[in-house]
Amino acid sequence: MDITSLLQSAGLRATPKRIAIGGLLFDGMDRHVTADDVAILARKSGVRVSLATVYNTLNQFVSAGLMKRITLDTDRTYFDTNTSDHHHLFFEQNGVLHDIPGDSIRVEGLPPIPSGAKVRSVEVIVRMTGDEKKR
Repeated sequence: MDITSLLQSAGLRATPKRIAIGGLLFDGMDRHVTADDVAILARKSGVRVSLATVYNTLNQFVSAGLMKRITLDTDRTYFDTNTSDHHHLFFEQNGVLHDIPGDSIRVEGLPPIPSGAKVRSVEVIVRMTGDEKKR
């Protein structure tokens, strides 16, 4: 599916900036990126875009269900093109995330859920130290 069709099927207008940023992200590969990563990639690809526009676009992609937001702490947010149920290994030393298939981790013993609330998802982040290259 081309980027314009992907955006439209998600209910987004296919603006030039969304098409450009979407073209950098939705190439069939699962990616974990920060807004800074996308801004740098865009500039290297000749796309003139502000960091604010990148943040806005990524958040619109999340709202439309095209990406997931992964907030690791107050100053580190990643955006994930893999929207399936899955978990992550996070290598703290170099800030690299790797997917863990959703059925590889079983979560038991959740606390009682308040009346009227429902569990939408459970996402586990396994924080790693050391070098991810030795994996």
